[in-house]
Amino acid sequence: MTDARPDASRHSANLFVAATLVLLLQAFGIAAPAGARVLPVGPTRVLKVPSQAATIAADGDVVRIDPGTYADCAVWRASRVTIEAVAPDVVLRGKTCQDKGIFITAGADITIRGITFADARVVWHNGAGIRAEGANLTVENSRFLNNENGILAGGPPTSVVRITNTEFRGNGSCAAACAHGVYAGRPIGVLDIEDCVFTDTRTAHHVKSRALATILVHNRIDDGATGTSSYLINLPNGGNALIQDNWLRKGAHSDNPAAAISIGEEMVAKNPGDTIIVQGNQFASDLPEATIFVRNSIKVPVTLADNHLSGKVVPLDGPGTVQP
Repeated sequence: MTDARPDASRHSANLFVAATLVLLLQAFGIAAPAGARVLPVGPTRVLKVPSQAATIAADGDVVRIDPGTYADCAVWRASRVTIEAVAPDVVLRGKTCQDKGIFITAGADITIRGITFADARVVWHNGAGIRAEGANLTVENSRFLNNENGILAGGPPTSVVRITNTEFRGNGSCAAACAHGVYAGRPIGVLDIEDCVFTDTRTAHHVKSRALATILVHNRIDDGATGTSSYLINLPNGGNALIQDNWLRKGAHSDNPAAAISIGEEMVAKNPGDTIIVQGNQFASDLPEATIFVRNSIKVPVTLADNHLSGKVVPLDGPGTVQP
């Protein structure tokens, strides 16, 4: 897959727009003379849509978006930028950039807060609410609705992607290569998901992580009555993992009834690691046939402790121990 490259005329137009917006911001007294600025975005503002803020954002800026539904997408190239909703009901719907996603985070250390991303579709069938390409992304108090990928995370091997208090509903696709609720598609350093809700994922996995370390704590991951997901959690390359205090349910319409949590399904532990802990979780299966709670296909043993299982469930298949 190749990225679209702007031609020279488009580049000149973008520079003109950026220069014009800077002058407008200065005229309205919005831009600070130095350091971090606050860039308001909204129908009544100088900056009408988030992509205009992304064009002029500098390192450390704060972008605050007024409530409304925006048919817009943006590529964020500056670092240490915070992009947040002023109030609930900030929705970005449908439009994608570079055939990748609604927001593309190319800069480092970006925080996104309180925004809904919906209906991302691209020609590759892996359109994301957020496509993370730079190092380190934090997503808080947001929603991802009916996208192909909710969040598709790449970036360098030191990158940390942290997602908290966020809802993922109706994401997923296997029209081509599968897209998921959250997918760390490269071996980034850490994928950390806490206090989130995943429901009604379509065909693919709620969470798929190739990260060197994966943390899933205090989440609800639930197929629901209509979800058709494959695995609830898939760690195909192994790595260190902590899966703790989650509420998990495999629905009657699961596309893959074999297992709820799959580790090393590609049969090679590409990610080094020696600790995989699955503890304190509640798991229920609505399937008529037996399903495996944790299927471990690599040599690193899994420790299962204090999990509560209901339905026709086999606790563990593969290396590891099961404690009551």
